[in-house]
Amino acid sequence: MSNMPIKVLVVDDHQLIIEGIKSMLQEEPDIEFSGGANSMQAALDFVASNPVDVILLDVNMPDGSGIETTLLFRQNFPDIHILALTMHEDISIITQMVKAGASGYLLKGSNMKEIIEAILVVHSKSRYLSREVQSILMDNLSSDLGNDKKELTAKPVITTREREILNLVAMELTNEEIANTLFISERTVETHRRNIFTKTQTKSIVALMNYALKHGLLDRNNEGKVK
Repeated sequence: MSNMPIKVLVVDDHQLIIEGIKSMLQEEPDIEFSGGANSMQAALDFVASNPVDVILLDVNMPDGSGIETTLLFRQNFPDIHILALTMHEDISIITQMVKAGASGYLLKGSNMKEIIEAILVVHSKSRYLSREVQSILMDNLSSDLGNDKKELTAKPVITTREREILNLVAMELTNEEIANTLFISERTVETHRRNIFTKTQTKSIVALMNYALKHGLLDRNNEGKVK
């Protein structure tokens, strides 16, 4: 281990997550909490003027997905190691993050010991996948082999709530109207919409609706609106 501590930036749109990790990292002599950022742009601005070795990155960002953020960092700051720390267990998001250049993938249920281990591993230029993520990948592999597929696939898992929101988007409802219809907050609607775009790898409503139509995610009364 170098005499210099590993400098870590935590990027998450929830300040409580940042503060919690900061508190725990302060107990580690080989790791230094360098700062926190609540958006992709704030993270880019921070790294532009502060030395950072490892970034703990959430997949959901208010101004872009963690996948886009990872691509940007790999292009502009190739020496920084990206470690996803997220609640997403979807195989498609895991594979997209790794393809984008993430060195590791952790779930937010991971304990601090595993987070520390992951930081040390990715800083040593190795890859780290949490035990839960390894299990998800193995389950997907087993399923694909069981179906005798020629290539491994990573189909996104669209939840029931996300499908509900997709159909309300197809009806051209605003976030506020969707929130009122489903009795949830606008912030929750925005989070679900970001998740849907990330999972389907689409960037516009038109592309998203075409994807939903192609994969049978729209109710019959909405299908005609997309055709």
